Amino acid sequence: MAAATSSPSLHRLPSSPLQRLSTFKDRSSTLPSITTTTTTTSTPSSASSSPLDAFSSDPVFSVFLSPDFDSTRFSSQALSSGSAAARAEKLEDGIRLLEKQLRSEVLSRHDDLLAQLSSLKDAESALSVVRSGISTLQSSVRRIRHEIADPHRQIRTKTVQLSNLHATAEFLQFTVRVVRLSKKLKDLMASAGAESERLDIAKAAQLHREIESMCKENGLSGISVIDEEMVWLAETGTRLRAEGMKVLDRGMEGLNQAEVGSGLQVFYNLGELRSTVDGLVNRYKNQAVKSLSSALDMKAISAASSGNFGPGGIHRSGTPQIGGGSKAKEGLWQRMGSCIDQLHSIMVAVWHLQRVLLKKRDPFTHALFLDEVLQEGDPMLTDRVWEALVKAFANQMKSAFTASSFVKETFTSGFPKLFTMIETLLERISRDTDVKGVLPAITSEGKDQMVAAIDIFQTEFKKDCLRRLSDLVDSVFPVSGRGSSPSKEQISKIILRIQEEIEAVELNVHLTLIALREIGKVLILLGQRAEFQITAGPESRQVTGPATPAQVKNFALCLHLQEVHTRISSMVSGLPDFAAEVLSPSLGFIYGVACDSVTSVFQAMVDRLEGCILQIHDQNFGVLGMDAAMDNNASAYMDELQKCVVHFRTEFLSRLLPSSPTHSVNTSSESICMRLVRKMASRVLIFFIRHAALVRPLSESGKLRMARDMAELELAVGQNLFPVEQLGAPYRALRAFRPVLFLEISQLGESPLLQDLPPSVILHHLYSRGPDELQSPLQRNRLTSLQYSLWLDSQGEDQIWKGIKVTLDDYAAKVRARGDKEFSPVYPLMLRIGSSLAENAPALQKA
Repeated sequence: MAAATSSPSLHRLPSSPLQRLSTFKDRSSTLPSITTTTTTTSTPSSASSSPLDAFSSDPVFSVFLSPDFDSTRFSSQALSSGSAAARAEKLEDGIRLLEKQLRSEVLSRHDDLLAQLSSLKDAESALSVVRSGISTLQSSVRRIRHEIADPHRQIRTKTVQLSNLHATAEFLQFTVRVVRLSKKLKDLMASAGAESERLDIAKAAQLHREIESMCKENGLSGISVIDEEMVWLAETGTRLRAEGMKVLDRGMEGLNQAEVGSGLQVFYNLGELRSTVDGLVNRYKNQAVKSLSSALDMKAISAASSGNFGPGGIHRSGTPQIGGGSKAKEGLWQRMGSCIDQLHSIMVAVWHLQRVLLKKRDPFTHALFLDEVLQEGDPMLTDRVWEALVKAFANQMKSAFTASSFVKETFTSGFPKLFTMIETLLERISRDTDVKGVLPAITSEGKDQMVAAIDIFQTEFKKDCLRRLSDLVDSVFPVSGRGSSPSKEQISKIILRIQEEIEAVELNVHLTLIALREIGKVLILLGQRAEFQITAGPESRQVTGPATPAQVKNFALCLHLQEVHTRISSMVSGLPDFAAEVLSPSLGFIYGVACDSVTSVFQAMVDRLEGCILQIHDQNFGVLGMDAAMDNNASAYMDELQKCVVHFRTEFLSRLLPSSPTHSVNTSSESICMRLVRKMASRVLIFFIRHAALVRPLSESGKLRMARDMAELELAVGQNLFPVEQLGAPYRALRAFRPVLFLEISQLGESPLLQDLPPSVILHHLYSRGPDELQSPLQRNRLTSLQYSLWLDSQGEDQIWKGIKVTLDDYAAKVRARGDKEFSPVYPLMLRIGSSLAENAPALQKA
């Protein structure tokens, strides 16, 4: 243990002897294996039986091979194990074994070690020779350094002197140059003042910039002569800038391109073009903002209108006191007009400046002035000013709307005037800046932005317009209850108010469009309220007795809506085309409600007249004899029809049609009720012709009787319903059918009268001239005259011809079945009419 604790290797070295041997083992692993003899035997052993291998497997010595071996920890463990003496003895044995191994290694490599020792002696001898050479070299270097140091010092001194002389010469040259240029500038300034000649500001500015640049670039400050000149130069620069700005301002005010170009040339020569233009633009922007603020300064407006802040002054809310409203309103509009004029002047001036910058080039460098002012991506000058102007205008409008009830009310009620001002401003700017090859001052997008700035007042204007009209409708048609029918004066009041709204804005397309949209909403509201007042039910459809109160009320509503529709349509006809498009849906709704109010009674009247006409099939038109031919009285069904028409005219139509139907009617200005009557009259004629053609048999005396009935019908309709001459195709068909009755079959085929009759009427009439076995579709299908008539209403001429063709095919089959070779003369005529005339005959207006 004493040997172990006192071993120098455990305390002096950072690693144990066993670790160093381990390293030695690694270095000598490539040498031939050596044989070692142990203490007890002399038998050779291989490299694998070296003491290091034995140590690595030994529990005590293996710790010495660990890289993190700690002698203190090892000693503590040995002392605490209770066998410290045995451990120390074992360590002594290990040391002896290692020394023995080391001695054996030295002996085995004796020759190699001697050879290495000889090499070291040779190296030491060579090193002494090299050391002697280095000493000689250092001595030579010291001698050479001493010989060249003094010339180098002299050269460096002379070089500094030469540099200073050169700099001094340059300073003298620049100083002389500055003095000469300064004298030239002084002479130029003095000659202009002495001889009252106009100073060439541009040339003076060029000299000024050249002198100033030369002094700054060459650092001439500190030279007494230069410093004296710089004082004078600063004063001269101030004067040149003032003169140049005068020229520029004069040119901007008078929109003189030459003067603006001259002023810009001065500042370009001074090297201050961009800063000067930026200053001008900012000045114009500030002027615009200040003008807008001043225009809406209610205190100033009130003071100007009243002269003091006493009665007629202004409240805190921005509302004039009693007695000062009209004057304040007039003052507000005057200030707005002045502001608009100033905004126009500002934009035209900025555009003029931009125009000159776009054209002006420096005569020496040919640099475009606009390129000197604007960098790539920068907005144009007009865009910058207009953007600031629109932003300030929008803020002022919004602030005035919320802060001043007086401004809000004035601009809302007078929005057409406000909008016209803005529109006039935009038009003036566009017109005054419309020059070929030059960008305009404002774009279409810029115009929209300016108009959008007053949207807040436009919205309020629309609300007021709708509110005024809606309140009027509410007073005429109360929301609660059906109430009584409004008077004609009330309806006229609504129409007059609508006319006033249109007239207030008719000079402006945009405002007209806005007003028409609100009027359209009111018309829809009016139609809805009137529709709610319409009375339905059996009492509104009766036509046998006098007009009921419900019918009278419906008639009044129809006339009121008709008046609205007619007069509003007349107003729209004098407006641009878009007005009709805007009001078309609402006018259509009014028209529909007006028709709905009387549709039931008109339908009932038509049904009653059709019922009378259907009785034609109960009459005997096949009777022969002179008595029937000489009878001038109308048929019973026609007498009843005439009575019904007279009754309808007296009780119903007289309330809807203000005058007699015999006068000429202009279809373009035809009223709603007149159209309904015309439609009813046309239906009566068409329905009569249809069923007169279906009458079978029809004798010659029957034809005369039917002709008399046609005359009576024409007279009854013309006197009580509608002028028959103006019914068009139905009347022509009635007039053509009468002579057709008396034409021979051979004459029918080429008669021009057929052009005024539908093919179905001709074909149905020809059944009355054919044999009994040629059955009509009515007879073949065993339909009543009403059923067949309803079927005809739902079919076109081509479908009717298909039904007729079936009966002709049946007839032809019967004839062929009998073996006959001849057909009735009507058969080929009906085939020819059905195949060709149906395509060319004019289509009759359906009822």
